[in-house]
Amino acid sequence: MKVVSSKRAPQAIGPYSQGVEVNGFIYLSGQIALNGSTGEMIQDSFENECKQVFQNISYMLEDNGLNFSNVVKVNISILDMDKFSILNDIYATYFKAPFPARACVAVKSLPKNGNVEIEVIAAR
Repeated sequence: MKVVSSKRAPQAIGPYSQGVEVNGFIYLSGQIALNGSTGEMIQDSFENECKQVFQNISYMLEDNGLNFSNVVKVNISILDMDKFSILNDIYATYFKAPFPARACVAVKSLPKNGNVEIEVIAAR
């Protein structure tokens, strides 16, 4: 197992790695809308929160020689399923066919009072 990281993405806020690579698969820890530069949560709108989450994922992928086309699985945790269509519209701007497998579950709460957390698995 090899640790993967990005200085542009938020640093881990607990005892875990930003990501790990095993046998050509990269498992990224869940990303919330934490701005890696300022340490502030982006929560002025659900749309901007989602965009920050995807920006953080982008940093992790890019800084490890990957992009969204390498993503094979996405796991989404969301507080309010009524906002699922907003998330889906933003999601569609990052992923093109063939789309990765995906799961989306409603949860009671997320770190830093976030409204959405997304983790991905990518393949080299």
